[in-house]
Amino acid sequence: MATVMQKIKDIEDEMAKTQKNKATAHHLGLLKAKLAKLRRELLAPPTKGGGGAGEGFDVTKSGDARVGLVGFPSVGKSTLLNKLTGTFSEVASYEFTTLTCIPGVITYRGAKIQLLDLPGIIEGAKDGKGRGRQVISTARTCNCILIVLDAIKPITHKRLIEKELEGFGIRLNKEPPNLTFRKKEKGGINFTSTVANTNLDLDTVKAICSEYRIHNADVTLRYDATADDLIDVIEGSRVYTPCIYVVNKIDQITLEELEILDKLPHYCPVSAHLEWNLDGLLEMIWEYLSLTRIYTKPKGMNPDYEDPVILSSKKRTVEDFCTRIHKDMLKQFKYALVWGSSAKHKPQRVGKVNFL
Repeated sequence: MATVMQKIKDIEDEMAKTQKNKATAHHLGLLKAKLAKLRRELLAPPTKGGGGAGEGFDVTKSGDARVGLVGFPSVGKSTLLNKLTGTFSEVASYEFTTLTCIPGVITYRGAKIQLLDLPGIIEGAKDGKGRGRQVISTARTCNCILIVLDAIKPITHKRLIEKELEGFGIRLNKEPPNLTFRKKEKGGINFTSTVANTNLDLDTVKAICSEYRIHNADVTLRYDATADDLIDVIEGSRVYTPCIYVVNKIDQITLEELEILDKLPHYCPVSAHLEWNLDGLLEMIWEYLSLTRIYTKPKGMNPDYEDPVILSSKKRTVEDFCTRIHKDMLKQFKYALVWGSSAKHKPQRVGKVNFL
């Protein structure tokens, strides 16, 4: 393990002292590919003799969505969990009060949202320091991440946490790279781009592929992609998660300082202790989770507005709806009647592939 960590440090040091220009793009791309492989090796699940992920981290996923609280120690994550869910998570003025993962449930707009209070991470978590492996592994399973920042501490903490999460393959507020990578049996590396590309060329693409022992593949770019984007696609293990930066303890800063923080993208100011703007945070969580409420209507009766079926806006076909209720429902399915803004007629008769 120490050898792998030393290799990671050596590559990071070499990348830091290498100037970024067209002449070094090939070399930097190769280093980034090596770094990604080493981190994957370092953060791979432990073998049988190495123990599990740690007590309290194997939390069963429940509800309609999962949201994780991530941040440095003593920034107010436990207070937020207590105020939003009513679940008790120990709060104290010293660091590392929470040593395990504490789950709670928020009921909002008919949806049950599981909220996880994760232990504070430390710098170097992506390299296995502290309990970083368990914390960030759990964060990967979340539908949305709340990075909790302390308003009275340096805003540079934001970038440090982003670096830890990105090092573990979590891409915050990003879409998957719009490029195609397809392995083939022969023909070498075929590189094409539909736009002018300033970051990648054929030599860099070949070098990155060679590091992964890939000698025959088609690579097609549809935008000005970087070496990191290509590595992400080759690795295939990246997760793309919406993220909200929750700046806590705003009651301890001036209005001028708050106006400066207001320029941050994806930002929500709160005071968990005084319960300021918690409603605004809940509204933002709902928006970032992108959930849709579907109400059922028993035949000959009024719609049931008390217990909606919650679907992700990315998976809201009639088939997804049926599967959400019971997997055997599709076996007897013939058609569905749909009311609402998405229906052309009221009701509209649809099949299982139609969107709701």
